[in-house]
Amino acid sequence: MARGGLVLAVLVGLLCGCSAGQATVASPTGSTGSVTDVVTDLEAPWGLAFLADGRAMVTLRDAAKIVLVTADGDVTAVTGPGADQLADVVSPGGEGGLLGVAVLGEASSGGTDVAVYATTADDNRVLRGTLEGDELGELTPIVTGIHKAGNHDGGRLAVGPDGFLYVTTGDAGERSNAQDPGSLNGKILRVTFDGSPAPGNPTPGSPVWSLGHRNVQGLGWAAGGRMFASEFGQDTWDELNLVEPGGNYGWPLVEGVGDDARFVDPLATWATSDASPSGLAVTDDAVYLAALRGARLWRVPLTRDGVGTPEALLVREYGRLRAVEVAPDGSLWVLTNNTDGRGEPRPDDDRILRVSVG
Repeated sequence: MARGGLVLAVLVGLLCGCSAGQATVASPTGSTGSVTDVVTDLEAPWGLAFLADGRAMVTLRDAAKIVLVTADGDVTAVTGPGADQLADVVSPGGEGGLLGVAVLGEASSGGTDVAVYATTADDNRVLRGTLEGDELGELTPIVTGIHKAGNHDGGRLAVGPDGFLYVTTGDAGERSNAQDPGSLNGKILRVTFDGSPAPGNPTPGSPVWSLGHRNVQGLGWAAGGRMFASEFGQDTWDELNLVEPGGNYGWPLVEGVGDDARFVDPLATWATSDASPSGLAVTDDAVYLAALRGARLWRVPLTRDGVGTPEALLVREYGRLRAVEVAPDGSLWVLTNNTDGRGEPRPDDDRILRVSVG
């Protein structure tokens, strides 16, 4: 059931008693073009990734299932040995379950190699398998031993322009994990498609690309190679970061701007009530962040040397937003997340929105 119309964002005041040196974001009014439903009635959707044929793979966190969604809104459940494995091994709870998904590329069999991030009874792990049509072959663990918890499980997967797989992990409620170079938690990992530490990582033999993260759930790259990540703050500041290899982003010693030479300061910060950013997408001219608690889509303009002033779009029009991706037609597909146990479901939730931009 499609629903269209012009959606205007609301001017959002973010004056919130900042500490000295803290970068506060003021939001001008922003707008989008048409916003329509691609599909409705999804159950706690989490991850979103496009296949070469234009279909989107969508993970359902608590149901531990993957569905395929076409541009026309047709939905097909993924079956096969891999789907059966997910039903057996995924252990949903709190923020854990079947989380991120990434398309790795064409398989030697002619299908498509994909990866998913799953919470099991013992850990968070990355699993790899081959999708042929709507059947998923047997899954093989490629990264294991990421600590799980009721909160801060990370979970985003993305293939970078360098051809390696990037994995975001949370601190799993143990803050010290983020600063421990020997822990997989509180990190962005960079690995090959078989899970080995990628060549050129800051520490040879280690999968760690960056550290000092609380809970990263969004990754994306600009055309020139700049890498961006969205991060949940604790009580005060959410962040958009420019990710540097070997960079330390300060958690738990710093939240937001620290003005400390040991740590990389964020490009932009928001009060946690206005963001709680999850998924992230990058277009030619902006970074888009899907906000959960803030219930809006943030647009952060790209400049030559950094970013411009963020704009708030879709403000409280559709509730909690979990993920955003650039679709093959250039529109943004935005996942709502009102059935995840923390939102207030609306009729036909959850849904994928098609948002025209530009």
